[in-house]
Amino acid sequence: MIEFFTAHGPLLAYVILFLGSLVEGESIVLTASFLAYTGFLSLPKVMTIAFIATLCADQLLFYVGRFYGPGLLERYPKLKMKSKRVFELLHKYNTPFILGFRFVYGIRTVSPLIIGTAGISIQRFTKLNLLAAVIWTVVSCLGGYFLGYLFADVIEDAIHNVGHYQKIVFLSLGGIVLFVIGVFYLCKKWRKKPKSKQEHTMH
Repeated sequence: MIEFFTAHGPLLAYVILFLGSLVEGESIVLTASFLAYTGFLSLPKVMTIAFIATLCADQLLFYVGRFYGPGLLERYPKLKMKSKRVFELLHKYNTPFILGFRFVYGIRTVSPLIIGTAGISIQRFTKLNLLAAVIWTVVSCLGGYFLGYLFADVIEDAIHNVGHYQKIVFLSLGGIVLFVIGVFYLCKKWRKKPKSKQEHTMH
């Protein structure tokens, strides 16, 4: 992940961060925040981009749910199944759930859509979404930055080791693939032999 970020410079890294934050990609945000600790990226820029992306994405999904939600739930059974859990949590916790759904694995992307379907007012959701985006951004970005402070040396060593053994891994995988292809070919050839002998006997 870190090599993917750093391969083409900071500008592309910020683009990747924006796209990842649109779908609540915590791993991408944490990685970008770690790179901010190393000096490759700017922490204020990372936090700003992550905040804007998550705010816009969830606000857009809310509008989709508000205007098209019921039809989408009927059209997609898997979405309807997930919506039951979201409705239960929304009914039980309401405001705390709206503030914290970004941290709930498995339903975080679909939650704003379902909240829109539930009839929450645009004004109320917008205010809560703004506050929730701030909370998520601060926790995720400062969490990644703090991980860099604690484990920077360990992570850099791990990256070095991955690069060192990368060729061995690829060669091993290539050998396994060739072995499987060879076995498949021999089995196929072996299955054809009895059939050929039988046809020769009949003639």
